Amino acid sequence: MNQQQPIFILPEGYSRMIGKDAQRSNILAAKQVAETVRTTLGPKGMDKMLVDSTGEIIITNDGVTILEEMGIEHPAAKMLVEVAKTQENEVGDGTTTAVVLAGELLKNAEDLLDKNIHPTVISKGYRLAAERAQEILNRIAENITEQDIGLLKKIASTAMTGKGAETAKEILSELVVRAVIQITERKDKIEIDIDNIKLEKKIGDGIGDSELISGIVLDKERVHSGMPTKVKNAKIVLINSALEIKNTETEAKIQITSPDQLQGFLFQEEKILKDMATKIINSGANVVFCQKGIDDIAQHYLAKNKIYACRRIKKSDIDKLAKATNAKIVTNLDDLSPEDLGKAGLVESVKVKDEEMTYVRDCENPKAVTLLIRGGTEHVIDEAERAVKDAIGDVIAALKDSKVVAGAGSVEIELSKKLKEFSNTLTGREQLAVQSFAESLEIIPKTLAENAGLDPIDILTELKLQHTNNKWAGIDVFEGKIIDAWKAGIIEPLKIKTQAVKSASEVAELILRIDDVIAGEQKPASPVPRTNEEEM
Repeated sequence: MNQQQPIFILPEGYSRMIGKDAQRSNILAAKQVAETVRTTLGPKGMDKMLVDSTGEIIITNDGVTILEEMGIEHPAAKMLVEVAKTQENEVGDGTTTAVVLAGELLKNAEDLLDKNIHPTVISKGYRLAAERAQEILNRIAENITEQDIGLLKKIASTAMTGKGAETAKEILSELVVRAVIQITERKDKIEIDIDNIKLEKKIGDGIGDSELISGIVLDKERVHSGMPTKVKNAKIVLINSALEIKNTETEAKIQITSPDQLQGFLFQEEKILKDMATKIINSGANVVFCQKGIDDIAQHYLAKNKIYACRRIKKSDIDKLAKATNAKIVTNLDDLSPEDLGKAGLVESVKVKDEEMTYVRDCENPKAVTLLIRGGTEHVIDEAERAVKDAIGDVIAALKDSKVVAGAGSVEIELSKKLKEFSNTLTGREQLAVQSFAESLEIIPKTLAENAGLDPIDILTELKLQHTNNKWAGIDVFEGKIIDAWKAGIIEPLKIKTQAVKSASEVAELILRIDDVIAGEQKPASPVPRTNEEEM
């Protein structure tokens, strides 16, 4: 009897996982990612310390930061990192919620797979549930406008609760709301560009000493010590070309045969630079911000005329200065006119710690502002910045959608309840998938309770009972009891929830449909070739 020869269809070094093994492996990887960030959820969530190969330390409980810094390799696990990134880009907050929900959806799908329910049936059920969830969320949400300052402050405060900046959340939430309202523009609809809020960090003082500047803070010093340190009623010119002698476009050779010619050449160079400075002086400007270099001679003439100047300012900062001071960016000094100048109440040089910085303050109705964040150490200030970014994202999301919901696990329980009612209207196996989706949502209040050291079963039972007549019943993790989250001021933008449900359900469906994983061999990094000197 002939022995049948095995047939290899993949090259050497490739591995393959088929059917249930592939599904189990992917689901397990996703669950592990969710478990990693789960302990950081909520006001009582713990922090993670991440140390990279160079010894750089990050201490945070921000979901997307943790997942990005971990350097995850498993392909299915990477998909959950993408969920966190999408949530971060779309809203700026709720990354942990999205990842934990995705992990729970896959965990519950595994139970359905064990009952021999086909992955495509589960995917269809999850899709139905996700679509209905969006409708329910929009129906139960409350309206908000930019006049509701109190509500907006509560949103910012909720975003910072449980993060490093919590000690100063009252002060910071006030600053965040003021900053967002200031840069809001109403055309056909509300337009808010988050890039118009510049976050500047400086070590020193405490988080509570952070401030909002109605203008821009630049990490730049005056170019000449003879310039004034303060300019009141500043008239600002923004230049995106160099105040220097330009090199020729093509290679050129200049022959000088006598000292007089050399002197004339230098005199002409100085005249060009003096003309540049004169054009600025004649425009009435007393502050110059240049995107490129400023020659020493030009600096001298500007300083002599008591003009404050900074050079090599980033393009993004020049754009922000234009929005803050209402100045026009000038490329050609020949066209400079008084109408191109911007205004600020005060431009001053301030020494912060060991660095000299330039503050452009008291701009009239600025459409770009700076939030200066202070803190005792680098790690404290970095985590405060992450908390402030979340708060800014939340306030902007609330204003753009004009809809908010209560937090503290209340919205997830209400959504779960409504989806269970919806599942009863379905026939076939999709009904089980919709029920699984509804049960998965309970992971958020359950995790909030667990992270606070409460009994999750008791809390969930009480929560469900309260939701028969109060859609905003949530968990007070500090007192360990059920409260009305809306009255308690625990408020979040609707967008956090709609985006988290959308992203989590989509990635769960995607992972469930994979039944074959073909992986190539990881090639080791090629060694750096050694030079002859190193070998000797």
